[in-house]
Amino acid sequence: MTSHVKLRKERVGGIMDYDTQIKEVRCQLVDQMKVLDLQLEQKSQQLQDLTDYLRRRGEIEGEYARSLDKLAERFTSRIKRKEPSGHSVAQVWLALLSQTRQESKDHNGLSESCSNVFTQPLTHCLDYTQRLARKSKDICTHLQDGLLRAATELQTTWKTYYQYHSEYLCAEAKLKDAEKLEEKQKQSAAKKLERLKEKRQGKVQEIHLKCSKARNEYLLNLTAANASMNKYYLQDISTLIDCADAGYHLSVGRVMRAYLSSWCRVQQNLGSGLQQLQGAVGGLDQSQDRDTLLQNHHNTFCLPLRFRYQPHDGDQVSEISAEHEMRCDLETRFNEIEARLTTVTEETEEAGRGMLAAHSSLFESISDDDLESSSGSGPSHEGSNESLSGRPSVARRRANLQEIENLYFTKVKEHLVGSSLVSELQAKHNLLKVAVEKVNAVLLYRLNTKAVNVRRTSANLTHNQKLFNGDMLSFIQASGQQIPVAVESCIHFINRNGLHNEGIFRVPGSHVEVNSLRDAFERGEDPLAGSSCDLDSVAGVLKLYFRGLENPLFPTDSISQLMEFAQIENDAERAAHLKTVITSYPAPVIVVMRYLFAFLHHVSQYSSENMMQPYNLAVCFGPSLVRGAHDDDVVTLQPQINALVKSIILQHDSIFPSQAEVQGPVYEKCMTLEQDDWTSVARWTLSSRSSSFDKYSKIPPPLPPPLPLPNLPNGKGRRDGHRGRAAGQEGTGMNG
Repeated sequence: MTSHVKLRKERVGGIMDYDTQIKEVRCQLVDQMKVLDLQLEQKSQQLQDLTDYLRRRGEIEGEYARSLDKLAERFTSRIKRKEPSGHSVAQVWLALLSQTRQESKDHNGLSESCSNVFTQPLTHCLDYTQRLARKSKDICTHLQDGLLRAATELQTTWKTYYQYHSEYLCAEAKLKDAEKLEEKQKQSAAKKLERLKEKRQGKVQEIHLKCSKARNEYLLNLTAANASMNKYYLQDISTLIDCADAGYHLSVGRVMRAYLSSWCRVQQNLGSGLQQLQGAVGGLDQSQDRDTLLQNHHNTFCLPLRFRYQPHDGDQVSEISAEHEMRCDLETRFNEIEARLTTVTEETEEAGRGMLAAHSSLFESISDDDLESSSGSGPSHEGSNESLSGRPSVARRRANLQEIENLYFTKVKEHLVGSSLVSELQAKHNLLKVAVEKVNAVLLYRLNTKAVNVRRTSANLTHNQKLFNGDMLSFIQASGQQIPVAVESCIHFINRNGLHNEGIFRVPGSHVEVNSLRDAFERGEDPLAGSSCDLDSVAGVLKLYFRGLENPLFPTDSISQLMEFAQIENDAERAAHLKTVITSYPAPVIVVMRYLFAFLHHVSQYSSENMMQPYNLAVCFGPSLVRGAHDDDVVTLQPQINALVKSIILQHDSIFPSQAEVQGPVYEKCMTLEQDDWTSVARWTLSSRSSSFDKYSKIPPPLPPPLPLPNLPNGKGRRDGHRGRAAGQEGTGMNG
């Protein structure tokens, strides 16, 4: 229990004597009794005032309830004389009267509660509050008597102790005088002085014993008196006040909570009635009615079972075959369907826009017609000529409304028929696309593999930008390679051969082989195409490329901001802040970052085998990707750099913009040159020529871009068969 007592300050000039102190305590105890009596008087007056208020409030609520009931009954009797109507206004009128009767009933109940239910507990509370106060006062008087008795005993023992201690000091002084006299008269009257000394020593010891006993008794009573004071002021007073207040706050609280509960019920019923009126208007929902109709007749409108392929007995082929002589026919048909799909999609899109426009016009005409009809019941003082002149306008609006209705349903028909045709053509288009991909994949890959070194060498001769130890942005702009060939080829090689290799990027490769691969890439060749190389050396070349750049992959002026955001604990908030900084970089840099960190995240998914968790990858790549303003910053900031790179690896999907936001190659996980990869090569070539069809993909049902046949002689395809995205569609990662 927290003490409410403040200790009195000691008087200046010495300790207060017990007489004065006990007198002040006695006065303080008398004041306490007066305060407790005043507190009882205040509580009694509060309870009486609250009881009177509730009685008067009950009378007021009763008068209000009777007035509401008379009002509702008056208009209800008028409605009973008329035939019942199902009109919405009549329903609203009935709901309003019902709500009024309910409100009258609620206020009548509140009146009964205020007059009877709430006042009885307050009357009982007044009675037992006075009884408890009297009993608490009796106990307080008893405790005060005991406190004063302890103080009186303390004063008595203190006086006794002072008396014996004074006698002790006097006897001790006489003993010292006898000792001095004995020293002066050692030879004469020695025996007489010795007896005097012994007598006084006995007297000193006797008085000293009495003084010690008196002191002990004084100290005991002092401790007991202080303990009594502490207990009374620190505990007993609070306990007695609590006893006197027992049930007072509980009773008042229960009455007021019941009062509030009654009012809450009144307010809830009032709000419920108003919500019913509002719900009748706000519940109009065309889509909900449509969905309810479909759900109530689920068996009638549910989608039938899908038609399954039923081959003839013994036939094991379940896919379209495009081999040998059928290839040309399928390619011709594929092109015809694609052209037809483009035309029909444009027509369907146009019909959809016309349908939306007609839909808006139809709703506007209906709304205007309703408003015009309602204004026809205006004041009777308007001239009849104005009413007659308004009739032709209404007729014209009705004629226009019929024209808009015809136009709207014409556009609906065109859109639905066209969408159905687009669905059929798209299904055929997708199936033929897969068949053509499988036929052209191997041929396309072989041609691109043979031509890749020639193309890259010729492309390298057209610019003077260095690949290694140069400026990456200048190289990308000069060479036209969205992903530098060294980065692309190394990532492809590691994807196919090294995801399961333990210690990838951590184990150093052969220095000689790293330099050899670097020189080959610098000459425009691809030393990793169709050849076997040391995996750790390839990983070393990838790190060497980023480490040797003139300007680091992450611009130096944004490093401090990135590392500050990397310390944010909330994942979503951290990713959002990092994204705001990274999206400010040039688009070519973002494309390379997005490609690299998607690959590093893929490597970390095999950490159970390669032992390269995101943090380990951050340790290996951090110094190469992030540099401070000074050379010594890398060592000092290494923990923050590692945390930054680790966060980007883990949250790369949330941090880097999608391909729809920043165009460019996107890393895909499946790069092994198996059957799926042969298909992916053709998929890129076909999809790279179909970007012009993207604008039609927004018309329902979803229409992915059409897939033209590969044009093998153009020599634009690369040897790499890993998958990327082009124009928002699946393809190889080399579409840049």
